[in-house]
Amino acid sequence: MLYSVCFYAKRTDVVLLDTYSTSNFYYAVLVSQLCRFLSLPYIPILHGGNLPNRLHTSPKMCGLLFKHATYLVSPSLYLLGVFEKLGFERVVYIPNSLQLEQFTFQEKTYDTIRLLWVRSFSHIYNPTLAVRVLKRLQDAGYSCELCMVGPDTGDGSFQATEKLASDLDVTVRFTGKLPKTEWLALATHYNIFINTTNFDNMPVSVIEAMALGLPVVSTDVGGMPYLIDDGDTGLLVPVDDAVAFEEAILRLVGDVAVTRDMAVRARGLVEGFDWEVVKAAWFEVLS
Repeated sequence: MLYSVCFYAKRTDVVLLDTYSTSNFYYAVLVSQLCRFLSLPYIPILHGGNLPNRLHTSPKMCGLLFKHATYLVSPSLYLLGVFEKLGFERVVYIPNSLQLEQFTFQEKTYDTIRLLWVRSFSHIYNPTLAVRVLKRLQDAGYSCELCMVGPDTGDGSFQATEKLASDLDVTVRFTGKLPKTEWLALATHYNIFINTTNFDNMPVSVIEAMALGLPVVSTDVGGMPYLIDDGDTGLLVPVDDAVAFEEAILRLVGDVAVTRDMAVRARGLVEGFDWEVVKAAWFEVLS
């Protein structure tokens, strides 16, 4: 990241700096200070669902990173409110975008429960919860399967998830990280998307699932209630609550007509995130 800034500095008008809340945060701080040294305007894009905590635990570094930025772009109204409340100025809401033509809406059937989880394997995303939910559903007598898509971040959570699946004697399909085209094709075989995170902002994977017609059950954290209207465009449940996840999933499969209407409303919502709509906001900021 630092090399790229130096290499492209003379050909660059502004640096867009994806900013997360864990180890990437430190890279973002370093890049921002290099931009200041090179007199390059930079715009942090606030992705990290745990950034509110980072604002409190690393106030000096947050000051270096955020207070000298040209703008702060927040993909969620949740982080927009957090940053404005703490006195940060020039915070602009621009949602994560997708190219909607890539996402074919598909009506789902629910003869069996086919769960899809898409995220990097990290403790903050609580991947083991997905395995516990699978176990509860199978123990209750439901035909259920689980596919987990995403890379191993190296914090031990992938190994813990594999071990739990083995200990509970359930079969989980682990695909690793997939190119967009492959996971879009994979998603056609599943009928419910689960988002198990302990912290979140405005995850692209959830937006994409909604675009595909997958009803979403998510933890009620961070920016999720700003994206999902509980009971209308998806279902929200408490953090780390396998029982609540099980009940929400059974609610979806128990009333297929209501679930299909929910999926249609979710698709209508995310149509507002199409790049053809969102790019106007970016043009305004960059100009």
